[in-house]
Amino acid sequence: MISIIIPVRKINKYVQETVPEILSTQAEDFEIIIVTDKKDDANRWPKTKIISSGEKGPAFKRDLAVKYAKGNILAFLDDDAYPEKDWLKNCLKHFKNKKIAAVGGPAITPSTDSLFQKASGAVSESFIGGGGARNRFLSIGNTREIDDWPTVNLLVRKNIFEEVGGFDTNFWPGEDTKLCLDILNKGYKIIYEPCAIVYHHRRNSFFGYFKQVGNYGIHRGFFVKKFPQTSFRFWYFCPSLFLIYLVTLSLLSFFKINHFLLFIPLFIYLLALIIDSLIISLRYKPLVGLLTIPMIFLTHFWYGIRFIQGLLIKELKS
Repeated sequence: MISIIIPVRKINKYVQETVPEILSTQAEDFEIIIVTDKKDDANRWPKTKIISSGEKGPAFKRDLAVKYAKGNILAFLDDDAYPEKDWLKNCLKHFKNKKIAAVGGPAITPSTDSLFQKASGAVSESFIGGGGARNRFLSIGNTREIDDWPTVNLLVRKNIFEEVGGFDTNFWPGEDTKLCLDILNKGYKIIYEPCAIVYHHRRNSFFGYFKQVGNYGIHRGFFVKKFPQTSFRFWYFCPSLFLIYLVTLSLLSFFKINHFLLFIPLFIYLLALIIDSLIISLRYKPLVGLLTIPMIFLTHFWYGIRFIQGLLIKELKS
């Protein structure tokens, strides 16, 4: 049996979209557990129970839901994500191998999202914006072992989840990175399955998107020190290195040191932005591709600042 767990502040329009989509999946033996801030006694859907946690974070809510879960597989899903019909089927086949503790799949931007949502999603899908993490947002690549995956689309064996102590509620975001590391440290494997697709609505406002980017940046910077086994990766440093390059370039220009060789990395970066925007335009619309040019730049700039902040702070406040 599978227990599908969704943390949310309250029942919203996304949950009202997500649950019917889950109920139509190609699986029979599952339950849905929704954890809300306040008690909600409405019996809206079959196979679904709603429990309350108080005003707690997603990690706490997921841990609480596990205590009520009857399934031996836990399927973690965000409230603003809904699955393909064969989502569970494509994940469950991997659990025949007892060494596999978890399976994750991509979270794709829905075609119904707004122009800004598609642009913000396209930033992570792009080569220069998403880099080595593009398979989190697109169904690309082959099935393979991974060491870190977000809980927007992650299935975990319940007994192993309990063995590692569940989520570390001191972190959000980042609790999923810590969970994956704990699983690996116990000698188990995590698998990426490109066909285990969910659709994930992106942030629909400029402020909401960059708040999320900043949170990711500061947490990853802190995790580089705290959990270097899976966070000390060159590509996590790239936005900060680019930021330092821009500051250095500005200072040199101020002192009238303007040799053309100094600008070559910037020209390459701008060319890469243009090429990426053209590729994105083929997937979406030209306006989406055009919007990604300033958005990728601002994403790198803000993430770079917050990443450095994460490197410097002694403790991380969730």
